[in-house]
Amino acid sequence: MAQQSPSPASTPGTGGGRTKAGLSGAMLATLAGGGLLLVFILQNRDDVTLQFLVWSFTWPMWLFTIVVAVLGSLVWIGLGLMRRHRRRVARRDARGD
Repeated sequence: MAQQSPSPASTPGTGGGRTKAGLSGAMLATLAGGGLLLVFILQNRDDVTLQFLVWSFTWPMWLFTIVVAVLGSLVWIGLGLMRRHRRRVARRDARGD
């Protein structure tokens, strides 16, 4: 049986990377949110009738929940991108580029 030596990245005291594997706070929040969304979907499987202006249609509540969650996340990401762009433009203007 051959003995393996530790890799340089995992050698203690060398500073060559993470020595502890774990979940970040963002990953835990994502998993918790996804779990809560799944529980909500499983508990709300009835059909609902949606009425918007002149349209009216019936969807399962779980499908409506997923669609609203995806649209909400896209809006959130879009707002973040717009904010980042405005800050970039403001920094360029302040530098005089």
